[in-house]
Amino acid sequence: MSKKWLLAAGVGVALVWAVDSPSDPKTVVANSLKAMGAENVKTLTISGEGMDSCVGQEPNSHNDWWRRYTDKQYVRSIDLEAKGWRLQRVRGEGEPNSKGGCGTTNPAPEQTQNQVTNAGPNAPWNTQLEYILLPEGFLRTALEKNATVKSQTVKGKKYTVVEFMGDNKAPVDGYINDQGYVEKVETKIDVNPLGDVVWDAEYTGWKDFNGLKFPTHIVQHQGEPKYFELTVSDVKVNQPVDLTPPAGRGGPKGGAKAGGKGGDKAGAKGGPGGGRGGAQVVVAEDLGGGFWLITGGYGSIVADFKNYIVVIEGPQNEMRANQIIGQAKMLVPNKPIRYVINTHAHTDHSGGLRPFVAEGATILTSQVNKGYYEKIFKNPHTLVPDRLSQMNPQPKTKVEYVGESKKLTDGQHEIDIYHLQNSMHADDMLIVYLPKQKVLLEADEFNVPNQVATQPPNPVNYYQTNLLANIERLKLDVDRIIPVHLPADGRKVAFSELKMAAGKPN
Repeated sequence: MSKKWLLAAGVGVALVWAVDSPSDPKTVVANSLKAMGAENVKTLTISGEGMDSCVGQEPNSHNDWWRRYTDKQYVRSIDLEAKGWRLQRVRGEGEPNSKGGCGTTNPAPEQTQNQVTNAGPNAPWNTQLEYILLPEGFLRTALEKNATVKSQTVKGKKYTVVEFMGDNKAPVDGYINDQGYVEKVETKIDVNPLGDVVWDAEYTGWKDFNGLKFPTHIVQHQGEPKYFELTVSDVKVNQPVDLTPPAGRGGPKGGAKAGGKGGDKAGAKGGPGGGRGGAQVVVAEDLGGGFWLITGGYGSIVADFKNYIVVIEGPQNEMRANQIIGQAKMLVPNKPIRYVINTHAHTDHSGGLRPFVAEGATILTSQVNKGYYEKIFKNPHTLVPDRLSQMNPQPKTKVEYVGESKKLTDGQHEIDIYHLQNSMHADDMLIVYLPKQKVLLEADEFNVPNQVATQPPNPVNYYQTNLLANIERLKLDVDRIIPVHLPADGRKVAFSELKMAAGKPN
């Protein structure tokens, strides 16, 4: 039997989708749009409440959820033809715990947001996917691509599956149920260092909104964790959509929220220090005694031990890691990199670890992360292959764990590693102290302002008070703080800056 519409008997007349055999993509798409009452829909205005997440910014690497935020008064106004939308919401702290990255405070204060996004053909693929993951967006895009159709049974349920190849060379699949509704859209994206992960959108609780059939419950996943959830209260069609960028925003939002959105992702902030900016000049600053600070991106330290090299922090991505590895080999020739110290598992601070594993280095990380890197480094990396994924055989991921403290020394050089207690940013947070240099390297607990503060902030940030409390608890003699997110002006951050930020300038 070919695809056709059947009239179902009962109270009212409903259109039922027959899934006995595939048909041509254009017919399938046209019938699905008709079943959903969306064939003449040009704009959608979706209202509701829910949550969204920052990928890779979880408080604990073993959690099955990312850093969560609540979305109140959520309104997404979508121009399906322009492939753009305006998102308005009140975004605030979510559950549980008010912990994790993607910001500089915990809990996060509520913020009224008004964002315009352009998901046209010149936008990054992950941004386009935010449009394609909509039922209507998927069907419209399938007409533009070389889509195919097949029948598939999933957990005993029959679907018509429309598939096309995404720009990142991963298939995009839409599962159409027996009513003709797009019940699920699924694809894969690369999330560094997790590799190929599923990004899907599931649609349930379908309701008739004045002729348009639309789900009242939307859930998205990136990997295993829930990434986005919305309970839909209302949908309006063919309402005007204003895609004019909000004043002062400098144009439509062009980056993707997928795979690490928020305040901790690489590239969020520029400046001479290169802590969050694009490509910068890589410079090695001599810290004395066989230690160098590598700038030009997230900060990292190279240490020349007697028979090997220690690198403190393997951040960002393969490119940044290769810069650090290159500097290490130039500064300390003919010695292997034995250890790379990982401050915490957030993806912007672990995204450069895989190249060090390819070098044969052992990861030193918190006991909190036990088993985590061994697990994720086995994931496929086919969408964005890196050196480690292309090695045959792939070297074993070697990890050593730090409890409350660990000392590395060869009798002449010394590195002291401490677990930062009571961190609201990450349960696994480590700080690294160089006793001879009186230098403390830390990540995200003190991201310094653009200028040296002359008076304490109001209110004082818990991150800074907790970092200072840990330094005092450990009785560390600190002259200089090195934030992994280096200051924009490239200055040396004196310990007095932390004391000022923590409200204890004297």
